[in-house]
Amino acid sequence: MVADILLLSFRWVKDGEAFGTETQGSGTLQADQNETLSYYQGFYRCYASNTLGTAMTRVIQVIVESQPVLLKQQKVHKRAYEGESIILSCNPPESSTPPLIHWMDKKMVHIRQSERVIVGLDGNLYFANLLKTDSRDDYICNAQYAAARTVLPESAVTLTVMPSNDVLHGKKPHLFHPTGLHSSVMALKGDSVTLECIPKGLPTPKVEWKKKDGKLDETSGQVDNHGRWLYFDSITQNDDGEYECRAFNSHGSTSHSFSVSVEASPYWVKEPQNLLYSPGETVRLDCQAEGIPTPTVTWSMNGQPITGTVAPRRSVSGGVLRLMDVEFGDTAVYQCEATNKHGSILTNTYLHVVELPPQILSSDGVVYKVTEGGDIKMHYTQRHTLWAIEMLNVSHDDSGVYTCSIKDANISINAYLEVFDRTVILTSPQNVRALRGSTVLLDCRFSKDSKLHEYQIVWRKDGSKIQESSPDDEYTIFENGTLKVTNLHSEHTGNYSCEVITSLDHVKSSGSITVVGTFVLCVCVWEEWKKTPGDFSEVELKLQPFCTYRFRIIAVNELGHSEPSKPSEHFSTPPAVPYSNPSGVRSDSKDPGTLIISWDEMDKRFHHGQGFQYKVFWREADGKGVHWNHGYTTGPPFLINNTGTYTPFEIKVQAVNSLGEGPAPVAEIGHSGEDLPMEAPSGVSVTVMNSTVRVKWNEAQKVRGLLLGYKRLERPEQEERIVVVHGMKTSEEVPGLRLFSQYELSVTVFNSKGEGPRSKVHPFNTPEGAPGPPASLTFESPTDKSLILYWTPPIERNGILLGYIVQYQEEVDNIGGEVQMQFISDPSVTHLELKPLDPSSYYIFNVMARTAAGDGPPITRRGATLLDGVPPSNITMFSGDTYVNLSWVPGERDRNYAFHISFTRLNGGGIQWQNSEVVNSTQGFYTLTGLQPGTDYHLAIFQGNSTPHWQEKLRTNGPELSEMPGGFATQGWFIGLISAVVLLVLILLILCLIKRSKGGKYAVKDKEDKEVDSEARPMKDETFGEYSDADEKRSDSQPSLCGDSKLGSDDSLAEYGDSVDIQFNEDGSFIGQYSGRGPVPHGNESSGPASPVNAVPPPPIAPSMSTILNRPS
Repeated sequence: MVADILLLSFRWVKDGEAFGTETQGSGTLQADQNETLSYYQGFYRCYASNTLGTAMTRVIQVIVESQPVLLKQQKVHKRAYEGESIILSCNPPESSTPPLIHWMDKKMVHIRQSERVIVGLDGNLYFANLLKTDSRDDYICNAQYAAARTVLPESAVTLTVMPSNDVLHGKKPHLFHPTGLHSSVMALKGDSVTLECIPKGLPTPKVEWKKKDGKLDETSGQVDNHGRWLYFDSITQNDDGEYECRAFNSHGSTSHSFSVSVEASPYWVKEPQNLLYSPGETVRLDCQAEGIPTPTVTWSMNGQPITGTVAPRRSVSGGVLRLMDVEFGDTAVYQCEATNKHGSILTNTYLHVVELPPQILSSDGVVYKVTEGGDIKMHYTQRHTLWAIEMLNVSHDDSGVYTCSIKDANISINAYLEVFDRTVILTSPQNVRALRGSTVLLDCRFSKDSKLHEYQIVWRKDGSKIQESSPDDEYTIFENGTLKVTNLHSEHTGNYSCEVITSLDHVKSSGSITVVGTFVLCVCVWEEWKKTPGDFSEVELKLQPFCTYRFRIIAVNELGHSEPSKPSEHFSTPPAVPYSNPSGVRSDSKDPGTLIISWDEMDKRFHHGQGFQYKVFWREADGKGVHWNHGYTTGPPFLINNTGTYTPFEIKVQAVNSLGEGPAPVAEIGHSGEDLPMEAPSGVSVTVMNSTVRVKWNEAQKVRGLLLGYKRLERPEQEERIVVVHGMKTSEEVPGLRLFSQYELSVTVFNSKGEGPRSKVHPFNTPEGAPGPPASLTFESPTDKSLILYWTPPIERNGILLGYIVQYQEEVDNIGGEVQMQFISDPSVTHLELKPLDPSSYYIFNVMARTAAGDGPPITRRGATLLDGVPPSNITMFSGDTYVNLSWVPGERDRNYAFHISFTRLNGGGIQWQNSEVVNSTQGFYTLTGLQPGTDYHLAIFQGNSTPHWQEKLRTNGPELSEMPGGFATQGWFIGLISAVVLLVLILLILCLIKRSKGGKYAVKDKEDKEVDSEARPMKDETFGEYSDADEKRSDSQPSLCGDSKLGSDDSLAEYGDSVDIQFNEDGSFIGQYSGRGPVPHGNESSGPASPVNAVPPPPIAPSMSTILNRPS
């Protein structure tokens, strides 16, 4: 068998023809890299063969698709009016696996869906009605192909929603999808199915689903996607039937019906088994499959179809294959395949025909055990056959050895039957009444067969198993089955059962325990009871009945108390009838048809005897029944059934014990349980009074509880508003409604059980009213004699806007002047230019909206035109070492004016003005940087001519930098320094030549030139800039001539040059500040308003050496 497995061969068939070559040991089909993927598209089946037969797989389909690509698209721009419906289409490339559609904006945020805006199964975006806020230019359909890991975005759709007064009238619902009145849907069992109804209309329609030939909640369908889908996650045959969706709003309704037929691809009911047969036997292979439509079952042998005419010994009938008088050649792999229009399934069955001797498969020497009077079945198995002998009501005489043998073969087995005595309970548990605190024994004596050594005794209380506890605890089970219960209390009252369980049978018997009252110690601690005069030797005390007392006596004088005497013996008072009844009698009924009577339990001291109980009385309070019903209980609550719904009863509770009853109780009134109201209020009427509505209704009948009513006010696309009315009122005014709006009103009743049905919906409209004030009002001043007013429409329009009224008046000595008025009859116009205005005056502006109901309240603003701006003249200065802060207050009505701050040094030769960057007059602050410490400066602002608009002199902080007459280049110390440097360079050069001459001959000049160039290059790229000192230019460093010497790089002033960051303004003047290698801090980097972050200048940093050399003198 192992060798056959190792000799397995595999072959593939594609589209009914052999594909590829037969392979040994592996069935994996590998693609040829030279072939295109489309070459492998088709239907495949694999065959595996060895010497015992051939097995095959079901058909597998391979689908080859190219990567989805989105073709170039044109931009789509759609226009529609407010309140209309519209569809934004999405047409992604087709695929065998439909893509997931995501509608998003350009920020990759999903378009928010609701009942009004929804994405359909076809990927289109549906608007049931349009709002102005729907206008946007970035509706983008993104198609996600999960298998290809690709997302293809289509071109953005621009949607423009134009205003329309038709939005106030509403529209009857219609369906975007599906069209027509009826659709047929075929679904496969187990598949997910979605029925879709997408409505349009105004207000947004709601959708409800129902099953026309049954109940929707009895199907697996779930309403989803804001009510637009009825979704079946795994549809079943029970979901087959007629469904209907109904779309409705305040203007009407429409509906569509679906006929859902559930079919099924084939599935197995019974599969044939792999079996072993002997030659000459008859084989039946049963293969049963079901599906809708019913599948066709075919048989194959080693992959070759079997027909009824192939061999007389074979017959195929339905799903059954019969092989008569099988031979060794019938050993094979048989395939059963079930097929219908929805697919196919296949199973392989292995049939082995071999020569086998007769054998009994059951074990020999099996011992069967049974109790007397029981039933027994002894069986044995021969290949493909089960034999059995059954005996009923066995007795001890049936014990013995039973033999099973095969005729004409010397084969047999023995079975042994043992009969045991039945288990019997000899003494059953009793029904016991015992005092609280005492101990009870419940007997459970039994007998069993002595040969059954293992057994178990189980006690149960009210059906729950009792767990045996330690000897000092409440439950103990003895070996003879007796149950001991100690320290009895009320929780021990109940039914007890004893079960004796053996390996062959079990028996059961029951009893009960009832716990009754016992003596109660009335006093737990010593308490002072009574004082008597010193010459008294006895006293009379009033004690509670049925209590046990002990007494002590204490002597008292003016100095204190003596020690107590020894306690007396216990004294028990005799029992008596109760002196009082419980208080707090009431009805705690919750459910209809039940009356639950409750009360406050009495203290045990007032039970006054054994057998204490409560006697509960009840009768209907409407006079129908004069007779009192009563019952007894040990504690509340007391339940009475079949009492109707919210029926009034007289109820009372009396205390009783074994000696008699307490005093006559006083009756109270209680009701049976409430139920939901059955009917909605009738006679609902609505009277509209501007923004208030008065609602009237008739008193509700069949409330079945305490009447409380509330009204529901519904607004389209808004949450429901609830007004609660307590008590028996039948009218209510509801204020605060929006004007010019549609409402739907219904009235319902509720009690403590819940809410009843709603009344019929009553739609009503509130009248048109004056609008609210415009939402905003802003100004723009193009000139000093004109203003343009901009406003936005009111948030609360309360009707159809007819236009706007603009009022304005000039302020004269804080008193309003003559009112000017202009009317705007076009509600879409939201701006107005006013001229000519007085530049020196302020004006009060009012803008009001107008509807047919009148003018609304105004939005009021105070404003004036803007004057031509000028540079600031009242400037405050604060100077640092290398900077100066300038601040001023911009004019309240001045326009912005751009200017430069000019500055020059006073201790330099001549006046050379330098300008700052552009500064705006609205900034109010500027930091002028790049100045020298301890230096006098002249600052000025020029306006269009050479005369300064503003000027001021100042001195920067810090020590003044000293300058040598005629320049330090002519000083002796400087000449000596330069000579020493030149000498040092010559010495280094000689040392370099000597060192290199020891290493052999080479082109010294080329090497030196190369090194000179490499050292000199940074000087080309990073020059310092120009300076003036007696028309002489200085170099910061001397390039190194020796490659091995680092003096040229380490000591070179080029390192300083590399650290300089210089800023120039437009005319080339230096306004920067040195700061080592860090970035240059600027006071203001643009001509815009000053930033509060730059309000405080950075601390000055000491200038580098190259800064001093390059600073103008």
